This record gives sequence, structure tokens and C-alpha cells, in this order.
Amino acid sequence: MLKDNLVMLRNIHGFSQEAISEKIGISRQAYAKWETGATVPDIEKCSLLAEVYGTTIDSLVRTEPVEGVGMIPPAPKGKNIWGSVMVNDRGQIVIPKGVRDLFGLTGGQRLIVLSDEHGIAMIPDEAFMKSMKKTMEYMEKKLDEA
Repeated sequence: MLKDNLVMLRNIHGFSQEAISEKIGISRQAYAKWETGATVPDIEKCSLLAEVYGTTIDSLVRTEPVEGVGMIPPAPKGKNIWGSVMVNDRGQIVIPKGVRDLFGLTGGQRLIVLSDEHGIAMIPDEAFMKSMKKTMEYMEKKLDEA
């Protein structure tokens, strides 16, 4: 788990083992042992690694397999990778339980579907409306100032 994530993150960020070891104040050999699983870093070093890689300690030590994809790297801090869902013949999907729990989603709750050229996002309509209200208030204020 941890060793796989260390290798993936180092390669994603384009660091050498030596560069990472210098950033966290250890020898390259010590870091290499973490990547092979021969040893594991203490919690302070995990905290430094998470900071360098822009993730959390929790994400750093867990491995997330995704069906049909394989192992995925830890998500950046403040972001989540929940895996994959299937769209059925009626265009419906099941939102993973972890997502429902995190956002307090319940049956019958409305979601706003957004997209760009990269994909789709869904947010609870209450959050969307709150954001839109703030935007409208800001625009009205700017118009009044003009």
C-alpha cells in the first residue's frame, strides 16, 4: 500500500529518490527502503511526505483499486477519488455510499449536474443555490458601485 503509493507519487511528480529524500531530510537509501517495503517511515516522515506530495497521510497509506483500471494514486489534499460507477440502460448511476455519507445525500435529494470538456460533476442543489445567491449579490454590489 504505502510503498506502491510512494513509487506512484514520486513518478507522477517527476522526483528522483534523492530529491525526495533531501526534501524530508533522510538518506536516499532510507527512502528506497520505504519504496520496497523493507521499512516504513514514522508518522512525522509520513506527514512530510504527504505535504511534499500534496495529499493526506490517510491517502498516502491507503491503496485504492478501481475495477477495470487497477491501482490509482492517492488523491490530492481536499479531493477524493471514489472509484467508478456504471450507467445503466436508463442513464442511472448509483452514487457510492462513502460519497452519500460524506455529503449527507439521501433519497429524493436534488443534485445539480455540471460539466466541462473533462467530465461531469454533481453538487447538492442547496450548495449550488447558496453559491449562486452569493454570486448574484456580488454582481448587484458591483453594478451599484458603477
